[in-house]
Amino acid sequence: MPYSIMLDAGHGGRDPGAVYNGRQEKDDTLRLTLAVGEILQNNGIDVEYTRTTDVYETPFEKAAEANEAGVDFFVSIHRNSFPTDNQVSGVESLVYDLSGVKYEMAQDINEQLEAVGFVNLGVKARPDLIVLRKTKMPAVLVEVGFINSDTDNQLFDDNFDAIASAIADGILDTLERKEETVKTGYRVQVGAYRNRNYAEKLMEELMELDIPAYIEEYDPYYRVQVGNYQSLDEAVQMEGKIKREGYPAVIVPG
Repeated sequence: MPYSIMLDAGHGGRDPGAVYNGRQEKDDTLRLTLAVGEILQNNGIDVEYTRTTDVYETPFEKAAEANEAGVDFFVSIHRNSFPTDNQVSGVESLVYDLSGVKYEMAQDINEQLEAVGFVNLGVKARPDLIVLRKTKMPAVLVEVGFINSDTDNQLFDDNFDAIASAIADGILDTLERKEETVKTGYRVQVGAYRNRNYAEKLMEELMELDIPAYIEEYDPYYRVQVGNYQSLDEAVQMEGKIKREGYPAVIVPG
């Protein structure tokens, strides 16, 4: 089943976004968003857009559009700005919190853009942003360089096609991993040790709590895991149960 994604070109219409020497963020984002969308469509992704022309919509309206469309992912494309011109350069991506598939996608996009030549400023949590807070699906906001950085603007203009491909490739990398996870299921991992005795002790403690733990050997570690769930919801429930018992737990591919 193909994935669906809504691409959002930041700003638009009466809202130009950041402006530098006559250059407007809304123009860069629209051009880039359409290019990314074309690449994704050519790779079998169902793509929708919040805008394809120079029109204005509030962040609330954009989030509502994505929710109404029922897409799997939401990616908003922007250009960054800094109070002092030519002081900062690089790409960063924003997510509601640093967890889940949205965080993975943000990291994948940043890494691909770094390969083009941008400084990778990392992924940051921004729960205050409406398009990240109000969307019901995993959402990422990508800041593709600083519009008031001559270095970033030259990189943007000279490598436009490569940048569009980088963003699309970052998204596709995440979706490919997600597809593999769906195929293999989910496990909950509670610990990983080089010493098998430690792993066996943890396994026994969990089994006393009616948690059906077992040990998987992945050289050089003995990993204490629970289940092989086809449903993510089931894995999440077990993860919560283990954490309530006072143990760390993380969901991993089966």
